[in-house]
Amino acid sequence: MLRWQPGDDVGALDDWPFTASASDYEILRGTPRASGRIIAGGPGHPTRAGIWRCTAGAFSCIEQGDEMMTVLSGNGTLTDVASKEVTPFAAGDTLFSRDGRRVIWDVTQDVTKVFFGHKDGGF
Repeated sequence: MLRWQPGDDVGALDDWPFTASASDYEILRGTPRASGRIIAGGPGHPTRAGIWRCTAGAFSCIEQGDEMMTVLSGNGTLTDVASKEVTPFAAGDTLFSRDGRRVIWDVTQDVTKVFFGHKDGGF
């Protein structure tokens, strides 16, 4: 069993550069840097769970799988490009994003989240 609460130290994370072609990343502001760790599932599996961190900045990407996430620290907004719906987030918030949707992450304060994702056919 793992448990994280807002503000917890999640330990060292691996660099996750914005290079995955399927996600079609575009940096919009600043120089955000992402890092993370998969703790269950992953490549070839229909589910994955992990921890993700991103420094301040803004980028757009195409979501790779349905994802439920809980923010442990930081804040910003998550925008669904198609609907133009802007969702602010901060530590303690839980969000859901849909597979295949283009979103804009605008990270105001470095954000850390835990997530669980599902993708038919696997990640």
